[in-house]
Amino acid sequence: MEKISVTIIVLNEESNIRDCLESVKWADEILVSDSGSTDRTVEICREYGATVFNDLWLGFGRQKNLVGDRAKNLWVLNIDADERITPELRVEIETALEKTDKAGFYIPRKNYFGDRWIRHCGWYPDYNLRLYRKDTGRFVDRYVHEAVAVNGPKAHLKNPMVHRTYKDVSDYLARMQKYSTLAAEEMLNSGKNAGFLDIIFRPPFTFFKMFILKRGFLEGTAGVILSILYSSYTLAKYAKLWEMKKGLGIKG
Repeated sequence: MEKISVTIIVLNEESNIRDCLESVKWADEILVSDSGSTDRTVEICREYGATVFNDLWLGFGRQKNLVGDRAKNLWVLNIDADERITPELRVEIETALEKTDKAGFYIPRKNYFGDRWIRHCGWYPDYNLRLYRKDTGRFVDRYVHEAVAVNGPKAHLKNPMVHRTYKDVSDYLARMQKYSTLAAEEMLNSGKNAGFLDIIFRPPFTFFKMFILKRGFLEGTAGVILSILYSSYTLAKYAKLWEMKKGLGIKG
């Protein structure tokens, strides 16, 4: 079987990293890029035999490429600290790599809101390309929502990884502040606008898409809350983009 290098980027992930590492301790190599943790993250990583690098923060895409370039094996499996590889997914990965002409594999994710697996709202199966050949794949350099671009054929795996997405509403709101700013900066650099119509229509459409089109109503109260939270995120990133362009003297 092909050997696999697991790559993880971390910052103060003490509450998540042990379960993450426990789920990939079977890998041939675990590489961690830490950007200044002040908790026990690094200590826990070393308990599991991971090679830990202390790196300046470069942004999500660049950071994942930095640690990926250090992998000694051809195949790289990138995961986040709040994700876990199930035993079933491990077996499927090992079987898929026994003989393959693919350059990358998409992995579905079971996303959790607290202790609840969210099956609707567009949260499942949520395919992400996370297993790829080092010589053909790299993360696109983006501020947020980074993804692997692979030059070659790709396939989809069936067994999902577990993603402990948000602990609760407070966790979502705390992270929304950071990610909405990054998203606004990404849109600013891409030349996108944030006009009156964007502010008026995009947030409610986000709610409509998640709650109605993606059948979030089947999640009950959790579906209502998530749809409203994502609508608020949409408003925040476009409002911040509008503010950034106004500050630069650019009309939206």
